[in-house]
Amino acid sequence: MSHSPIAERIRSHLIGLRMPRALEALQTIQSQLEQGQLTALEAIEVLLGEEYSTRESRRVKIALQTARLTVLKTLAGYDFSFQPSLERSRVMALAELGFIERRQCVHFLGPPGTGKSHLAVALGVEAVKAGKSVFFATLAELVDSMRKAEREGKLRERVKFLSRYSVLIVDEIGYLPLGSNGGNLFFQLVNACYERCAMILTSNRGFSEWGEIFGDPVVATALLDRLLHHAIVVPIEGNSYRLREHAALIPEHLRNRPAFNEVGSLPTEKRKPGRPKKEGNPSLPG
Repeated sequence: MSHSPIAERIRSHLIGLRMPRALEALQTIQSQLEQGQLTALEAIEVLLGEEYSTRESRRVKIALQTARLTVLKTLAGYDFSFQPSLERSRVMALAELGFIERRQCVHFLGPPGTGKSHLAVALGVEAVKAGKSVFFATLAELVDSMRKAEREGKLRERVKFLSRYSVLIVDEIGYLPLGSNGGNLFFQLVNACYERCAMILTSNRGFSEWGEIFGDPVVATALLDRLLHHAIVVPIEGNSYRLREHAALIPEHLRNRPAFNEVGSLPTEKRKPGRPKKEGNPSLPG
């Protein structure tokens, strides 16, 4: 049968359909069919399954590169036992990706080293596998790219590009200073994403500190107004996984220091006594 006219025509069809993996597997599947190890339908299913699996692996690999998820993290690789404050069932529920369809924002808040970025990337990987478009960047990288686009007169195009993904992952909010106008640039992106795409954000700072992060309590409040409207907030209380073997070297007062302020609080503007309250920034929508 392996050299029969039918087999030759099947090979020709597989070549014409650009199915190289199925072509490679054809002889083995024919042999199993002839020995009675497979029925005709099972042989067809295995043949197509080989090709589909290869194409899907290639698709996922390219999509992960496009998403900038070059360092892969998985939910299976996260040590939930090291962070008992985090409910595993809650994270696994997020992995069902319903938040993407609902265009919600997922916030992972906690001290450095508690696995916020790991979980964000792992959810991004799950989204890619499910056929969703994903883009990952730190907040500093996003703002820098938008600042460059603004100088080149292409800010609108950059915002449109970043907000077209099904999931936008913004990592490391609060780690690095944003510099001049960074908060306003990020607001434009968040405003474009609001109720149009899902977001995953990680931060080592509580919401009450966002005024300091973005250099303006008005901007921070406008950001949180959108980012918390359809939000899932996942606080992680615990020690650094990366420093678990060297915890004894960290001073006691730093080891037990609260990592972030109360999750639900919004930034408040500090004013000197007698100073009139600042009016809202006219450049920001309400």
